[in-house]
Amino acid sequence: MAFSRVIFALAFFLSISMPGAQASRGDLIAALETARKAFELSEYTKAAQILEDAASSDPQNAEIQYWLLRSYFELEQSDKAVRSGERAVALAPQNSEYHHWLGKAYGEKADRAMWFSALSLARKAHREFETAVQLDGRNFAARQDLIEYLCRAPGIAGGNDERAGVQIAELAVMDAAEGHFARGNCRRQKKDFLGADAEFASALEASPKSADLIYDIGDYAMKRSQPDRLLAVAEVGQKTDPADPRGDFYRALAFILRGEQPEEAEHLLRRYLKHARVRSDFPRLSAVHNWLGRLLEQQGKTAAAVTEYQAAIELDPKDKTAKEALKHLAKIR
Repeated sequence: MAFSRVIFALAFFLSISMPGAQASRGDLIAALETARKAFELSEYTKAAQILEDAASSDPQNAEIQYWLLRSYFELEQSDKAVRSGERAVALAPQNSEYHHWLGKAYGEKADRAMWFSALSLARKAHREFETAVQLDGRNFAARQDLIEYLCRAPGIAGGNDERAGVQIAELAVMDAAEGHFARGNCRRQKKDFLGADAEFASALEASPKSADLIYDIGDYAMKRSQPDRLLAVAEVGQKTDPADPRGDFYRALAFILRGEQPEEAEHLLRRYLKHARVRSDFPRLSAVHNWLGRLLEQQGKTAAAVTEYQAAIELDPKDKTAKEALKHLAKIR
């Protein structure tokens, strides 16, 4: 055995036999668990700080880098999210989930970049989505993002309707609800809203397993002012995951759009505010305050509505909906 291999073997033996090394490994596991709990509580800055410390002690740990990616993504720190994601996939190149989230981080960074840089980042996102699907064909979230990209992106960035169709057909064989959603999402990207309506209705009827898929349809129904679909989303969503608070939000919106059950709608929205996660795949809390303002306006409670719109702006200073509502109320008061 070469001398360097002897040294390596001795170092490895010491690392697994010395009590201090075992304690250090235990500390890292505990830190990772604490960070995950902070993430679930939407305490992303705390999670990132814990993970940064853990990464400095164990720079070869791909899982730490993955959760750093997720934390930075929620903090809208796209540069840091991309760096952590690139480290994660370099350390664990066969992990489909890591590639998927790196693709999402590239996509977020592309949305904020100048045209030329955005094109390069978009292509990277495309590559990561494809890699994620190649590594795990049943990573439905990654496949949905890949299909959306193929349907939405221009040809110069890799968009391709034919390839999207192939992906949708493969997905539909594995899960009917996922297939209908993918077709509907593609048609939404093409502004074919009648086609999207039909596919989303079929997706909800096919017993979807993903709450995120269900509530994505809720976002579509909200933007299209479709109270009946919102009620269907809330019903299916709460059957799929009774603990997910998003059902309260979409049910309340249906009542507001119909002009029905104002007290119940307010109760549901305020309950959502107490239990919602502050996360990219959940309705923003500023949007909840906007809807509360709209509901209170419907009841002639102008002062209370102003308070809700101001709360929305406090959470999101760029909130145009709340600003326009306040201007309107200022004119009529």
